[in-house]
Amino acid sequence: MCRSALAAALLLAAGPGPARAGSPFAGPIAPLDALYPDIEALYLDLHRSPELSFHEEHTSAHLADRLRALGLEVTEKIGGFGVVGVLRNGNGPRLLVRTDMDALPVEERTGLPYASKATGKDDAGNPVPVMHACGHDVHMSAWVAAATLLSRSRGSWKGTLVFVGQPAEERGSGAAAMLKDGLYARFGKPDFAIAIHDSADLPAGTVGFTPGYALASVDMVDVTFFGRGGHGAFPHKTVDPIVIGARFVEAVQTLVSRENSPFDPAVVTVGSFHAGTKHNIIPDTAHLQLTVRSYKDEVRQRLLAGISRIARAEAAAAAAPREPEVRVSESTPSTYNDPALTRRLVAALTAQLGADRLKEVPPVMGGEDFSEYGRAGVPAVMLSVGAVEPRTFAEARAAGRSLPSLHSSLFAPDREPTIKTGATVLAVSALELLGRR
Repeated sequence: MCRSALAAALLLAAGPGPARAGSPFAGPIAPLDALYPDIEALYLDLHRSPELSFHEEHTSAHLADRLRALGLEVTEKIGGFGVVGVLRNGNGPRLLVRTDMDALPVEERTGLPYASKATGKDDAGNPVPVMHACGHDVHMSAWVAAATLLSRSRGSWKGTLVFVGQPAEERGSGAAAMLKDGLYARFGKPDFAIAIHDSADLPAGTVGFTPGYALASVDMVDVTFFGRGGHGAFPHKTVDPIVIGARFVEAVQTLVSRENSPFDPAVVTVGSFHAGTKHNIIPDTAHLQLTVRSYKDEVRQRLLAGISRIARAEAAAAAAPREPEVRVSESTPSTYNDPALTRRLVAALTAQLGADRLKEVPPVMGGEDFSEYGRAGVPAVMLSVGAVEPRTFAEARAAGRSLPSLHSSLFAPDREPTIKTGATVLAVSALELLGRR
């Protein structure tokens, strides 16, 4: 599809509506202005009413209703509260367009008039505050906007669009749950998969891309050491699990510093160490929690095997009464952006937004279960969408000051340019991949 046709497609999709003075979305992106008020209302509603992972009942129903109104064939409750909307438009490629839906157990402290006051329940049934602190409300809003644009411009593309609303990204298990529930078998294996993620490290209106490895694999590891408790005044009559755990914390760092190539990024962080109840009591157990990050599968497996090996060795060295328990959970593979597909989408987006709006960004050690769609044998790309108000971003950069990150109770995206840019990324990418040749 020629680049001028892309602009025409967006114009037909959104109808008339001039860009506001000073809007960063002038030119071919201006038609989004006509659609934006409705999308902003959706965003504000989603932001006020977030739901935790695997509890996205109302959020998923809302998205399903939106897709049905656009003429998509909608199926709900895939892999939990997953939503799939299919739009067929003749012979052509099949494209999966994914958004995540869940929020985090974070109390919002942005002070915004539309701040979340919502609460949910954690796995133990305890009430917790809930906030879209990772921008999934931005993702959903841009996703609905892109679906609207594409459903109204069917004369400009051929193929099948599969819009996927995914649960439980924050738990790293929603994508796998949808695939296990037959996502590809029931709705067809796509030729491509795309998604966006907002970024607290880029100004709003810009798009970041990373060919190849973009996000790390993530494994949560729980290690429990077993000792023999007793009085703190008589340590020789005990086996102290705190000492075993302390030695483990030191030794496990050598997996990165001495057993891993410095050219293969890896992180082993002990984030939690719980043991004991009182000053003078040596406890029976010590419980540690780790997060493990890497890009390559072989590095990931070596780190996990090394954690188990060192845990057993330290317990044996202390003559512990039993071997430690090592449990791995909430595992997510690394996200790999297909290089050829990345270059193709970046070329289309550069033609639409201008080269100054596209920036290659380095990979990070955060994780994303969007990786599962690509691991299932589909070329996939996740692009970053800047979320920080540009002047605020520039001032913070000049002063060397850090701004609220994703997952922060203070994170508040610059919603209009962020949502518009996200919608543009998804719509232009779809037209590039499905457009008439």
